[in-house]
Amino acid sequence: MASSCRRPEHSAPPDVVSFTVICIQTQMSERAVELLNLPEGQPCYLLDVGCGSGLSGDYLSEEGHYWVGVDISSAMLDVALDREVEGDLLLGDMGHGMPFRPGTFDGCISISALQWLCNADKRSHSPPKRLHSFFSTLYSSLSRGARAVFQLYPENSEQLELITTQAMRAGFSGGMVVDYPNSSKAKKFFLCLFAGVAGVLPKVRNTGVGGGCRFKNMKGKSLKKGRDWILEKKERRRRQGREVRADTKYTGRQRRPHF
Repeated sequence: MASSCRRPEHSAPPDVVSFTVICIQTQMSERAVELLNLPEGQPCYLLDVGCGSGLSGDYLSEEGHYWVGVDISSAMLDVALDREVEGDLLLGDMGHGMPFRPGTFDGCISISALQWLCNADKRSHSPPKRLHSFFSTLYSSLSRGARAVFQLYPENSEQLELITTQAMRAGFSGGMVVDYPNSSKAKKFFLCLFAGVAGVLPKVRNTGVGGGCRFKNMKGKSLKKGRDWILEKKERRRRQGREVRADTKYTGRQRRPHF
């Protein structure tokens, strides 16, 4: 199961993000939400662990969901604030546990973050203890019957066993969904966990190719900046009780370039 390419956590800190990573994360976020199997047409309250600059959160917002993002990097959260993401943001180390009330969330997603808990970056870090602290508090914060979906890059079978063992100790049931298992490049691992109620693992993807990249610049800002898109975003913010400027005839109008 060892990866054939150079792993990001071995070559750079977690807040170093490239355009390629942005594209891949967008596609994996869509797949993770699909695996959550949320009620159709019903807004849900979701947790995004390792939210980074809010790329996954953008997709959650577009699907009509409300969300809270947690990340250890203040720099990445600053980027998320600069991008004006619609979710609430929290600076925190997932290895210290999730500081939320029981039953707060209808589901949880995490893209390319869980494997970081397997690294002992400090002498005081114990991967089994950090994983158990995370999973046990996450289990409590989810409503019964909710799902948590983690896209991850397991370094080897031992690391994968460590992660799943701690998840089951915390009370979760579930298992691994491996999309495109016969492809060395397209293969993706998704840990699908069920809180309180045992469920049937979703089917894997074995054919087709990933969707196109939604984002076209290094900050991940969407190109959908027309008037309709802006009005829809402002209306979502009003429903969330946020302060929003009044709509005018200038809303969404493209400004002339300044020299």
